[in-house]
Amino acid sequence: MMKTTPRLLLPLLLGFTASLHAEEAAPQRINPYIALMESGKPAFGVFSSNVSLRAGASIAGSGLDFVIVDMEHSPFDPTRLETYLVGMTSKADVLKNGLKVRTAPFVRVPAAGREQLQFILKQVLDLGPLGVVVPHVDTAADARAMVQACRFPQLKGTPDYEPQGKRGVGYGWGARQWGLSGEEYARRADLWPLDPQGELALWVMIESAAAVENIRAIAATPGISGLFIGPSDLAFSLGVPLGDPAVEVATEKIVAAAKEANVPLGTLCGGAEVEKRLGQGFRFLAVGSDGGISGSVQEAVKKGRTF
Repeated sequence: MMKTTPRLLLPLLLGFTASLHAEEAAPQRINPYIALMESGKPAFGVFSSNVSLRAGASIAGSGLDFVIVDMEHSPFDPTRLETYLVGMTSKADVLKNGLKVRTAPFVRVPAAGREQLQFILKQVLDLGPLGVVVPHVDTAADARAMVQACRFPQLKGTPDYEPQGKRGVGYGWGARQWGLSGEEYARRADLWPLDPQGELALWVMIESAAAVENIRAIAATPGISGLFIGPSDLAFSLGVPLGDPAVEVATEKIVAAAKEANVPLGTLCGGAEVEKRLGQGFRFLAVGSDGGISGSVQEAVKKGRTF
């Protein structure tokens, strides 16, 4: 004999069903960097050149918002990168937080933006990071080419059709890393904020005199998720030592362009500079490296969180 549902349970069941529909309408944000930018909070991370399984696991549990896995100044080995990204996956975190990642893995690729080597971005993205960092982007054409390399071709009629994507379709492993079906990954693996539901971030590095000259056009490129100033390369390009006033003058030009285009701006800095950079309008900061989360890194994050 079929049992009737007790009346007291009906509101609970209806509420549960409504919550399921709400989740379907607004999927959980996966990328913590994007969540922080959308909420107006700064993000803090480090560079990692120790590309190994256990280093990835250590960084994933560090409490940092992002890590930049550096494949520009360490050997470009996609197999090691794949292992590192797998190491960042924690069953305990998935049980506690669902698909939302605690520390977003970004990968700095070895090819400069001016080289426009699309295959490197494709190989990196297919391993499932949440963002890529492209060094030496000198012009708006460089920036646009990097946007196109990161995007799958878009469906006709979509409002964010341009810049049209050129990324090859081979998303099985990336979808597995994100915990999504292939179809859902293809939909969500797009560049934020061009696609408001996108979970991928593209940072282009501003580290040359040419890039500073072209900064307004670069910042206005649709699909850019952040500008990242490389202070050492920028100083070398300007022909001055690091710390020279000319570097700060160039930095102010970049800050102004980022604000004008409403694009998040980041850089590498030590703890002593965190408050200054946040006060200028920087929204994400790399404050160290993975040679251990040092006291200075912890102090830098502490200052930034209470700013």
